[in-house]
Amino acid sequence: MSKHAFKLARGLAEVLIGVQSVGICGSDLHFWTDGQIGDFIISSPMVLGHEASGVVIAIGEGVTDLQPGDRVAMEPGVPCHHCQYCKSGRYNHCPDVKFASAPPYNGYLTNYVTHPATFCFKLPDHVSFDEGALLEPVSVAVHACRRVSVGLGSKVLITGAGPIGLVCLMVAKACGASVLIATDLESTRLEAAKSCGATHTCLIDKTSTSRQVAEDVKRKIGASPDITIECSGAASAISAGIYATKSGGSVLMVGLGAPLATLPIVDASVREVDLIGVFRYVNCFPAALDLIASGKINTKALLSHKYALGEVLSAFEMAKSGKAVKVIVDCSSKE
Repeated sequence: MSKHAFKLARGLAEVLIGVQSVGICGSDLHFWTDGQIGDFIISSPMVLGHEASGVVIAIGEGVTDLQPGDRVAMEPGVPCHHCQYCKSGRYNHCPDVKFASAPPYNGYLTNYVTHPATFCFKLPDHVSFDEGALLEPVSVAVHACRRVSVGLGSKVLITGAGPIGLVCLMVAKACGASVLIATDLESTRLEAAKSCGATHTCLIDKTSTSRQVAEDVKRKIGASPDITIECSGAASAISAGIYATKSGGSVLMVGLGAPLATLPIVDASVREVDLIGVFRYVNCFPAALDLIASGKINTKALLSHKYALGEVLSAFEMAKSGKAVKVIVDCSSKE
């Protein structure tokens, strides 16, 4: 293909990428099973997958920092660069963003894609394609920890020890958190949390109230957490986080659950517990890459199952089963 054969419509020079590894995210599962997440509704057939890495096959006009053969991870959201959010540096809120696998834009579960060069991040030789695909969820965790200023000595509660909970745990530890307690309904996930750096874990009894879970958390760590990072999307977990978090602390809502939830707002209000939303990430891929490449976080520990592109249905079924930590689809096969 000619060097000048293609551009991105928004004026950003793009590259042709042979897709290698794509991670299956919880949002992919929601779209697969429900056909929507909030206002994002699938109305026609589309390709899923937004956690991806690949190899540059060809470069378009104006590309100077990438060459054919470069191994890259792709940031899936391409903003407009012109709105107030883009200009103020919060491009994750761009109303005209084109985000891979968010309707109506196709994702990366395919053999080839074109992508803006400026949203491709070159992988060091020692970082695998599978690890490269995890730059996306790690970026979510970086943004989350930045939003609540996790730092040296922070006491952090992670509710939900699924893939995003585990990366939030690892990034919080890398930021300097000294106490990290993870909660979950499944003991196997809590074992994974321990291997990822949790100092404490709390297995939730389904019959327990949110207040009881909060008391269990405080008893286990001998204090109230400074910060809760909620990664399950369950209203009961958000409530437990509010009750557990110290007065003046923060509860960050990463997990996506029901559109409406009943929460102990008065408790949060009178104790000045801040409820903070988080949406994707902004300028986080470089930090995520540094964390992985330096070994400060071990994303290899999350890679539990891998399937060929022709086995993608089995990959989604495994991810949905809850038996996997992170499922990767190998898109390099042309079959």
